[in-house]
Amino acid sequence: MNIPSNLKYTKDHEWVKVDGDVATVGITDYAQDQLGDIVFVDIQTQGETLDKEEVFGAIEAVKTVADAFMPVSGEIIEVNAALEGAPQTVNTDPYGEGWMIKIKLTNPAELDELMDADAYTAIL
Repeated sequence: MNIPSNLKYTKDHEWVKVDGDVATVGITDYAQDQLGDIVFVDIQTQGETLDKEEVFGAIEAVKTVADAFMPVSGEIIEVNAALEGAPQTVNTDPYGEGWMIKIKLTNPAELDELMDADAYTAIL
């Protein structure tokens, strides 16, 4: 299982990569493995400001649909449009081309509440 050490993680299996006041968010390798073959990623929240732990979208796999949760509060400034035509990218490259949203942080202090790779590994 791939758990990069340069990312932050949530108990709901989202990862966060911070660059200044923008955070890129996706789901972890563990989450995509548990969901199975992803057939659709539905994110209709671009331009909205959401609180930490609010649902920002849905991930549809062959056998289930899972909500995707905000790891931190912020405005969704970009949605990965490539997932519309190739949702399976979340399965093949969850930490790279399979990213889901970019957030302009409204409360950077919330990043301190996220787990590092070791803490995330410990809950799996």
